[in-house]
Amino acid sequence: MERRGQCIAVVSGKGGTGKTSFTAGVSAALAQSGKRVLCLDCDVGLRNLDLALGLSDRALMDFSDVAQNRCPLAAAVVEHPHLPGLFLLTAPVRSRGRPATEEQMAKLLRDIRERFDYCLLDAPAGLGMGFLLATAAADRCVVVTTTDASSLRDAQHTVMELERFGTGKLHLVVNRVRKKMLRSMHATIDDAIDKAGLPLLGVVPEDDALLLSLNRGVPLLLDNSQCPAASAYRNIAKRIQGGRVPLLRIK
Repeated sequence: MERRGQCIAVVSGKGGTGKTSFTAGVSAALAQSGKRVLCLDCDVGLRNLDLALGLSDRALMDFSDVAQNRCPLAAAVVEHPHLPGLFLLTAPVRSRGRPATEEQMAKLLRDIRERFDYCLLDAPAGLGMGFLLATAAADRCVVVTTTDASSLRDAQHTVMELERFGTGKLHLVVNRVRKKMLRSMHATIDDAIDKAGLPLLGVVPEDDALLLSLNRGVPLLLDNSQCPAASAYRNIAKRIQGGRVPLLRIK
């Protein structure tokens, strides 16, 4: 049977929401569940997904090389040495020549769907060209926000740009959640859901283990698989695959 994967764009209205760490963590969890997963960094010039995956400087070719037919997909992706089934296709270090178009990206994603079960596209923050490339041909979209007012407002603006995604194809993740902060702000996760106007895919707690694993150059799920953020990533990966999992309780 021909493989038909899903391409999921991960976006945020502003920087600092932990979107790249989320992309890396959920992708690792999907790979650990036996899926073949590609992480696609769409942040030209400011790419960080390789660091979050522990694959710094391993990729020689980038998505524009594949999209513009300078090399085949198989030659550009890099498999993680310690997470079988997890691959990276990085972004260009800097713009050169004409940037990849939405049509070229759509063709690239068609090729990716034939070779991978899931592709998570890490879009740059904001609503610029990288956002358009990541979302133009994606099957689903996840908006990552935190609980602060500016992040929620930006998430609302982002949702308005994604109205073409129908019911069940646009989701919210509330990231970097601290229970004490929620209590002091008299805020709840329900407030975040109401303000963004999206169904909730998951809640990820603030976790110092993320920074430690990043500094070590090791994916979180390999470095500290029992920490709260790792548990949240596994739960979200199960929901992406259609499983029913209760929300993680923030301790």
